Amino acid sequence: MNREEFLIKYLNNASPTGFETSGQQIWLDYIKPYTDTYFTDNYGTAVGVINPEAEYKVVIEAHADEISWFVNYISDDGYIYVIRNGGSDHQIAPSKRVNLHTEKGVVKGVFGWPAIHVREKENENAPTLKNIFIDVGASSKQEVLDMGIHVGTVATFDDELFKLNGKYWCGRALDNRIGGYMIAQVARKLKEQGNKLPFGLYIVNAVQEEIGLRGAEMIAARIKPHVAICTDVCHDTQSPMYEKKYQGDQKCGNGPVLTYGPAVQNNLLNMLIGVAESRNIPYQRSASSRSTGTDTDAFAYSNEGVPAALISLPLKYMHTTVETAHEQDIEQVIELMYQFLIQLENGHDFRYLK
Repeated sequence: MNREEFLIKYLNNASPTGFETSGQQIWLDYIKPYTDTYFTDNYGTAVGVINPEAEYKVVIEAHADEISWFVNYISDDGYIYVIRNGGSDHQIAPSKRVNLHTEKGVVKGVFGWPAIHVREKENENAPTLKNIFIDVGASSKQEVLDMGIHVGTVATFDDELFKLNGKYWCGRALDNRIGGYMIAQVARKLKEQGNKLPFGLYIVNAVQEEIGLRGAEMIAARIKPHVAICTDVCHDTQSPMYEKKYQGDQKCGNGPVLTYGPAVQNNLLNMLIGVAESRNIPYQRSASSRSTGTDTDAFAYSNEGVPAALISLPLKYMHTTVETAHEQDIEQVIELMYQFLIQLENGHDFRYLK
């Protein structure tokens, strides 16, 4: 499977938080030829490994899950009310099409909304979790149940990946399956370029990031790495309604974003900056108060403390169905991770004080 075929297949597949298995299988099938072995854990995190016998362990990581909805209540007349599974946005829901994932297969539905004609302009209700609802074409609760839908059924938006202006990838769940795509390309490039790493490389596609970094917590305890490079998305702040003074100044097309913050190990960060500058890879900077809000935090504070850093991909319209990333940034994130790995010495000690 070529790179673009994998990207489209992997991004279009639904992998809601807690139900990532189908996407993880696609990812594993793709990465197996570029690794020596692989393993999974009880909750579905998948790990491809190069040099599994090596003592010094390096992680590159992304998360596999996407935001979604849980069926929470079915009314007597067949309308479905939901709660969030992750940071799903109630404001974009009305008029969106959804896939409800049942044991009988996918059931199509829509988030309905009253027509503009019947809404009072002076006192118009905004979409909230209390009033958005899914219509699956049923007229009773029993009809909904007969479709295989029940409380706890997961629903995802059905929007698929497409190219915007020939240079942006646009769709749902780029946060953060685009990260899974990028770390897989690092593994592929190492194999195709014939690089023999002197340490163990663990390519980690973690589950359940969207509800609290849970998959990363579990797998960090199992691997016990010596260093971890995590990748996730961050906000492009150039489009309307962002405030750069508070949300930073990052732009799609200007390269990977490197984050400063307590969880980010400065010697590791400085090494990444040095690699970017020596290889002429453009990069941007951001700062995080307290935590990065990504799996970087889970790795950094795991075990007895793991040197960790974050490489972010600028993304427009996060947690919508039109998440948008520049293909040039995607390639530069891949290149930065690759160049970092091939220059890293076995057993490198990142401690501040020795």
